[in-house]
Amino acid sequence: MSVRVSAMSVLPPVRRDRVIAQLPQYFRKEAAFHTKEDFNNKVKTACQEQRTGTVGRFKISKVIVVGDLAVGKTCLINRFCKDAFDKNYKATIGVDFEMERFEVLGVPFSLQLWDTAGQERFKCIASTYYRGAQVVIIAFDVNDIASLGHVRQWLEDALKENDPTGVQLFLIGTKKDLSSPAQYSQIEQDALKLAQEIKAEYWAVSSLTGENVKEFFFRVASLAFETNVLAELEKSGSRQIGGVVRINSTSNNLHASSKKKQPNCCQ
Repeated sequence: MSVRVSAMSVLPPVRRDRVIAQLPQYFRKEAAFHTKEDFNNKVKTACQEQRTGTVGRFKISKVIVVGDLAVGKTCLINRFCKDAFDKNYKATIGVDFEMERFEVLGVPFSLQLWDTAGQERFKCIASTYYRGAQVVIIAFDVNDIASLGHVRQWLEDALKENDPTGVQLFLIGTKKDLSSPAQYSQIEQDALKLAQEIKAEYWAVSSLTGENVKEFFFRVASLAFETNVLAELEKSGSRQIGGVVRINSTSNNLHASSKKKQPNCCQ
């Protein structure tokens, strides 16, 4: 255990452009499952008390990105994680993996981003990595109505491996830069309707220009973090001490919790 804790303690500081102090706002209110302008008060209070050790460190949420072949899943992840765009990316075989670190309300937090293959022949391989996801991002090409039509099937595949009540869903339209305003407006209406039906939050982005990419992942990280903290508060039996919510977890319990989650996140 001492080795693991030591390794965690020497992680480099979070990049300045990965610090989240306020809840990022939604893209479209019609398809947002969190319409408040700020974090939950219980979460804010718990994070303010992190100096007392009441908030678990090194929180992680597993995110899987699914969708048809060539809708731009890899480009989306690489634009955010590496600030790079290459239109000649080869099709993902099985899965690729990125870890992105944040600081949310002063607390370290990471997203494990699993980039899954869109080709039918790799579905069996990719689906084995769906299990244990806290966030499911379903990507479609805003210039390809067929890719939007396949969203329900991708959702069904992802939820076979996860508890539908414990997963946050995002529907994201890619390649917005290639769509004219009139074309985009038409498909957005269909996408918003679908997002409402499947209870997903809708976003549209361009990995080429970077439009909305950072905002999208900050939103994902923030909502995943809030859900994570609220679940920990509830699970650990939060109690009121002098009007402040504290999480009743010792460092050993936090280590055990992290160790328990690890197999689900890193297959």
